[in-house]
Amino acid sequence: MATKRKMERDCTVEDGVHETNHVHERSDLRGDEKNIAILLFLYLLQGIPLGLCGSIPMLLQNRNVSYRQQAEFSFVQWPFSLKLFWAPIVDSTFSQKFGRRKTWLIPTQYLMGFFMLLLSSRVDQWLGNKTTNPNIEMLTIIFFALNVLAATQDIVVDGWALTMLKRCNVGYASTCNSVGQTAGYFIGYVLFMALESAEFCNSYLRSTPASEGILTLPDFLYLWGWIFIITTTLLALFKHENLEKVHKEEELNTNIKHAYKLLWNIVRLPSIKTIIVVLLTAKIGFSACDAVTGLKLVEAGIPKEKFALMAVPMIPLQILLPLAISKYTVGPRPMNVYIMAMPYRLAFGLVAAFLVWLTPYVVTGGQMPIYYFILLIILYLIHQVFTSSMFVASMAFFAKISDPAVGGTYMTLLNTLSNLGGNWPATAALWFVDPLTFRQCSTDPSNDCSTISKRELCTNTHNGICNMQFDGYYVESILCLIIGFAWLRWGRRKIDLLQTRSMSAWKVILAKQNR
Repeated sequence: MATKRKMERDCTVEDGVHETNHVHERSDLRGDEKNIAILLFLYLLQGIPLGLCGSIPMLLQNRNVSYRQQAEFSFVQWPFSLKLFWAPIVDSTFSQKFGRRKTWLIPTQYLMGFFMLLLSSRVDQWLGNKTTNPNIEMLTIIFFALNVLAATQDIVVDGWALTMLKRCNVGYASTCNSVGQTAGYFIGYVLFMALESAEFCNSYLRSTPASEGILTLPDFLYLWGWIFIITTTLLALFKHENLEKVHKEEELNTNIKHAYKLLWNIVRLPSIKTIIVVLLTAKIGFSACDAVTGLKLVEAGIPKEKFALMAVPMIPLQILLPLAISKYTVGPRPMNVYIMAMPYRLAFGLVAAFLVWLTPYVVTGGQMPIYYFILLIILYLIHQVFTSSMFVASMAFFAKISDPAVGGTYMTLLNTLSNLGGNWPATAALWFVDPLTFRQCSTDPSNDCSTISKRELCTNTHNGICNMQFDGYYVESILCLIIGFAWLRWGRRKIDLLQTRSMSAWKVILAKQNR
């Protein structure tokens, strides 16, 4: 009778099968409502700095920064692509008394809160104004550190979700991750950009116009800094880890040396060596379109808050599209969808370049016609269809080839490679915009306005204007198109070959224990 009551508390099991068999378990949210709410909020907190890291480049774009400086700041996006390198340490080192996950979660979130409070008092100074230039180096260091903490929090929460929820409800962890992180990103990017914009607030939220938005960046950071500190304190005091719910087969190896050895054994597989090259080079062709186009559209006159609002209709699309696409990626060759979508996504780079060229003729004085705004949203939706198709296909392929014996580490490695393969081309694309751009001072033809000091010399000393002779963004768009289609010709053959390999080619052959 005691066993039956315990089973009913934990999970509903079909056909009277005991829960330890791990089969036919039905989801039962009773008793897990608070845990799901906690996971949603933890993932939401994780999304706040990610959203802010998307907002800062938009704010910098109106402060006379170069694209090379934007490239420097883009390094803040890298920690989520590199977290695999310290994840084994987070999983293996902890205080048994304080709790395996809380050992890292509590200090990490406290540090995130303190970083935000520090930023709130200095960020205006570092962002610069009409008389001072932005301190890109300091902004990059602080936000990079903030994202390292957010990536560490992600490692911890992903692991805690496996034991915080009942076994039959563990599937909800990915839903909490997706919904919570999306909500946090929305708050840190879309909502903040709207409330920070004086034009948006004057038009839609208040009757008396003002020179600033309702919420400044220091106010936003100060508010969320205290939210982090207060909620972390509540977690430390009132949320306890239930170590009894950790099954032996789910426990991560607490030997750091073994964890890194396992990673090395995966990397040594011939098939993995091939897929490393594929994943690190596949997104070069999209880099100019994905990394530079948004900043160029803002530079061309589209208000930054309206550009941010374009992400709003993408939210339901990002939820529904993977469901619609997944039925085409469940077969033995999921990457066929990836290859089919790639030419259209590459060609979209030309569409993006055309929009950047067209925008100054359509948008005047910061006023954008409604038909043009609708056109941008439609094109953005189409782009997201191709992007989501490739993402879902790659995730399905990763799930198919991952060795079940080390599935978590295997999937994390592949995801890390995929993310890194998108980050480094984006940084490179931003970095090379200025060197490929040709400008000339209207009053001093010998001044090419290639640096901030030369621009200031032209405008302040010679009372001239730095006229753009040719935009390097268009050069990059053409180069990316050529490189992308050349890669597609090579990559299609490699991907076809990888999809035909048997599962034994992806298995990790571990050395004997303690050899």
